[in-house]
Amino acid sequence: MDGMQTEAWADGERYEPYVGRWSRLVAAEFLDWLGVPAGGRWLDVGCGSGALSETILTRAEPSEVRGVDPSEGFVAYVGEHIDDPRFAAELGDARTLPFEDGSFNAVVSGLVLNFVPDIGGAAHELRRVAAVEGTVGAYVWDYTGGMQMLRYFWDAAADLEPSARERDEGERFADIASMKGLGGLFDLAGLTDVRTRAIDVPTIFRDFDDFWSPFLSGGGPAPAYCTSLGEQDRAELRQLLRVRLPVQADGTIRLTARAWAVSGTRSA
Repeated sequence: MDGMQTEAWADGERYEPYVGRWSRLVAAEFLDWLGVPAGGRWLDVGCGSGALSETILTRAEPSEVRGVDPSEGFVAYVGEHIDDPRFAAELGDARTLPFEDGSFNAVVSGLVLNFVPDIGGAAHELRRVAAVEGTVGAYVWDYTGGMQMLRYFWDAAADLEPSARERDEGERFADIASMKGLGGLFDLAGLTDVRTRAIDVPTIFRDFDDFWSPFLSGGGPAPAYCTSLGEQDRAELRQLLRVRLPVQADGTIRLTARAWAVSGTRSA
């Protein structure tokens, strides 16, 4: 997944303070909504730092969870941080999953599909490795507005430098990062009983530094843009965000994050 690796994260230690902690909140609601029976075999495509895999293990009573990710760093990270005999992770490409047809009762992907160069091919692969009557599900951030921490960042960045819009996930992933886009993707992949919904979770930052520091880590589109700026430009962006963000009297910043979720069934 060369294209995906240049866009997405590859380091769990830096990813978790950025959006991994918020993905865990989405994952819990997502799994409750999927309603997969206990005892099944699960595949987490693009398992990253393990937010979704770990939530499956603690919430869905699986018999086994396999994770695949194109990043050696992420595969190593989850191997070190998820201590459960039911879990194993390996290197893998969402466009050519290393599993036989019909291998899993549930095939899921969190915050990944928009980064895959051949998103249609990836959706067909999710369906292929799902068992007949198995569940396929995914979620991505609502980059156009509902993922507020990113919306504040990119709007401020574009006001200071209009060319920043070219890097904005809200501009680049508008077609897929929506209920219509995800639903259409699963329809085209041949899944049935396709459902979509929004999942909103609170994202409460302790203070401004808790919001700002993850953007200095360099991985992913927004942090990569932030660290590419010169010192003065980055300071101007920091100051503009400090002025615009809704800081509470106790110093906290209380935002929300919306993810669009989709599920479907492999009927044959």
